[in-house]
Amino acid sequence: MIKRSVGTHDGSFHADEVTACALLLTFGLIDRDKIVRTRDLRSLDECEFVCDVGGIYDPSIKRFDHHQSEYTGDLSSAGMIWLYMRQQGIVDEPAYEFFNRSLILGVDAHDNGRVTPEIGTSTFSNVVTNFVPPVYDAPKEEQTKAFFDALDFVVGHLRRLLERFRYIQACREKVAFSMKKKEKFLYFEEAMPWMECFFDMGGETHPALFVVMPSGGHWKLRGIPPTFEERMKVRVPLPQEWAGLLDEDLKRVSGIPGAIFCHKGRFISVWETKEDVFKALDYVLGLMPQKLP
Repeated sequence: MIKRSVGTHDGSFHADEVTACALLLTFGLIDRDKIVRTRDLRSLDECEFVCDVGGIYDPSIKRFDHHQSEYTGDLSSAGMIWLYMRQQGIVDEPAYEFFNRSLILGVDAHDNGRVTPEIGTSTFSNVVTNFVPPVYDAPKEEQTKAFFDALDFVVGHLRRLLERFRYIQACREKVAFSMKKKEKFLYFEEAMPWMECFFDMGGETHPALFVVMPSGGHWKLRGIPPTFEERMKVRVPLPQEWAGLLDEDLKRVSGIPGAIFCHKGRFISVWETKEDVFKALDYVLGLMPQKLP
């Protein structure tokens, strides 16, 4: 057994085994120079981990293939490795759910044929697959280089996701503090991610309708979605008369001297100062009795 090694199949590759290897590498379980690409079972037997080849799914012996008929689940090798990391305590439940929502579930679904991207949509899996040499039966050396190029790309993406997750978690107490007030808005004195923590901490039943926070030297008033899954919607839209207006037009219609912009989708608006954004908030909240059931 070669410690800190992983075996995966050679030839053409997909996002799931590249992501599986990248997860092991990012979280310090393998070494990059101990990644073996082969279908030779004797060589695979020498690897500590085996992903997407070998016909066995057994986390107890670190084998993670999903192609055999005996496996009827929805995971690809990426999801299998990620689940193993949670079960082993390498990552906690919040990290597990964040990476699942951000990446892993999509890789699993794509590899198992459960999603068909719309025309013009390039998924993460499509991007990784595009590293595969375009010429069929390209030389082994070219395929190997392409695999490691793809691996480096995925590792970079995972590291950025991990950095983002840690920053979101670092803001959790500030989000909780604002939620405790049980007001119709969340207020933050600095720009920060709030949505993931808000819904993780019971945001679906929280009375807040809007978020107020600084943004690029100005202040923004943003509608809160009904749920995390419906984050492209808002509980209460901004006034129809503000929709799509800029600068002087929005100043004139709103009567607020620091008006800058209101998105035509009525989910976000930008104001020059804190005083301006609270004037906008007060106006919107003043309409609530007529708009809410």
